[in-house]
Amino acid sequence: MNLIQDRTQAEPVENLTGERADLLETLRTHRGFLRFTVRGITEEQARTRTGASELTLGGLIKHVAHTEAAWARFIRGGAEEMESVEADWSAEFRMTEGETVEGLLAEYAEIAAATDALVATADLDLAHPLPVAPWFEVGKSRSVRRVLLHIIAETAQHAGHADIVREGLDGQKTMG
Repeated sequence: MNLIQDRTQAEPVENLTGERADLLETLRTHRGFLRFTVRGITEEQARTRTGASELTLGGLIKHVAHTEAAWARFIRGGAEEMESVEADWSAEFRMTEGETVEGLLAEYAEIAAATDALVATADLDLAHPLPVAPWFEVGKSRSVRRVLLHIIAETAQHAGHADIVREGLDGQKTMG
């Protein structure tokens, strides 16, 4: 199966047109690129750093999934709901004992399905104040549309990181 087939195996963008269909198709495309980077790797490879950074393929899948889930909570209920699940930043970019690539991909698929449902139903203009954090401007809000664009950008950026990590492991790459 090639990358395009893998990407299109997701549920169809039923009854969605225009902006919602475009947002969801773009997000699914970049998720497909990220998932493709872990095809055929071993658990050891998923845990292996290939450069100076702490990034690993398994850690990237985990981080992107957890980030998408956090922003989906923000869409549903603002900063309070986003922060209702405590993040373990020390384990966020690495696979911990007992985690597997298969398990991380299954968790990511569940998170993706929930986000896809939000794309189909959420008011894209609804905005919530951002949580208090050094990287957010005080008093700013973010619309559902802007959050979805952020999830897409985050996924695309980390899919690129994963491609570089994979190429360092065994020469394989997503594109080219």
